[in-house]
Amino acid sequence: MTRKRRAAQPPAPVSATGTASAPSVPGYSAANMDSMPHLAFGSPRVLPRASTIPGRVVVLDVAFAATVGTSISFDLVTRPFLDDLGDRLAAWVDHHDHERHADFRGDARFVLCTKAEHGACPEMITPELVRQVGPIDSICAHVDLDGLYAAAKWILDGREPYPGADDDARAIDTRIGTAGKIAEKIDKALRAKWRDDQLKRAVVWWLCGGMKPGAHADVIDDAAAAFDLRAEGTARLADKYRVRGRVAIVDAGGGRALFDKTDLLLIGQQRAPVSMVISSGQVTIAAAFSSGWNFVDLLELGGGMPTRVTVPEARFEESVRRINDAPEPVPTGAPSEAEEMS
Repeated sequence: MTRKRRAAQPPAPVSATGTASAPSVPGYSAANMDSMPHLAFGSPRVLPRASTIPGRVVVLDVAFAATVGTSISFDLVTRPFLDDLGDRLAAWVDHHDHERHADFRGDARFVLCTKAEHGACPEMITPELVRQVGPIDSICAHVDLDGLYAAAKWILDGREPYPGADDDARAIDTRIGTAGKIAEKIDKALRAKWRDDQLKRAVVWWLCGGMKPGAHADVIDDAAAAFDLRAEGTARLADKYRVRGRVAIVDAGGGRALFDKTDLLLIGQQRAPVSMVISSGQVTIAAAFSSGWNFVDLLELGGGMPTRVTVPEARFEESVRRINDAPEPVPTGAPSEAEEMS
C-alpha cells in the first residue's frame, strides 16, 4: 500500500515577487508530483473520517481537542479518530498544549510539545524524523499555514520548501516577527478561504513543486485578493470594540459580517491586553503570544493554544470575569516589534 517516492529534484529559487526562477538553491528539493501522498485536512474539533484516509497516516499540527461545552472533548473527537486509525497511524506531530499529552509519552509515534517549546510545527519536522517514520501514504494536516508548511516539509523529506520557511511559519503562527512575502500571501489566502480544500492542496503542491507560476499559484493569488476585500468589514467591526477592564470586546454578529477574525483580534489587543470576538454563538479570546496569559488553564479547557481559545457564548460573562479577576500574568519574553505595532 505504501508508495515509493522517486528521488526529489531541486526547485527553482524564489524571487522577491514570490515566483520561481532558475537555477536551484543547493539543499532544497522539490517533490516528484506523481508520488505525492494523499492529503486530508482537519482541525482539533473537526477531523476527517479515518476511513477516508488511505494507508499509513501522518497527522501534522492537529491539536488534541480541548473541552468545549458538552459536544467537543478529547474523548469525543480525538480518541475516536485515533481508535479508527489504529495501527495505520505512523506519526502524530503537534506543538499545542494539552493535558492528555502525558498519556502518549510511551508511544514513539507521538511527537508532542508545547507552544512555548515550538512556536510552529514545521520546525519539528526533521529529515531524521521522516526517515525514522518511513514510507507513508497519507498526511492529515491542520488547515492553517504552519500545518500546510509542515505537510510540504514532510513530503520534501524534512527540508524546507524554501530558505526561511520554518521562520515564516513561526512568525505567522505566533504573530511575532515579520514573515516573508510568500508566507504573507499564503496566510491571506488561507484566512480568506479557510474551508477551501482545493486551496489547501494548491498551497502544498505549489510549495513542493518549486513554487512555479501556473494553476496552483493562480488559486493562491485569487484567494489572497479575496482577503483584501475583507479588510473593509474588519475595519467597520473594529470601530465597535468596547473595553471592560482588561478585555476589549466586539460582537461580530451571527456570521453575517465579512471580516478577518485574526486581524480583528489583533486590533482589539491594541486597546486592551485581551481581545474577544463574539460570532456565531462562539467567543474567541486572544492575547499576545508572549503575554503570559494561559486561557486553557484559566478557563479549564484541557488543551489548545494558551493565548487563543474559543468557548461557547454562554461562557462569555464568566470568561470576562475570570480574566479581570486573574493575577497579572508574567510575560514569557519581551514583546517583539511586531507585537508592539499590532
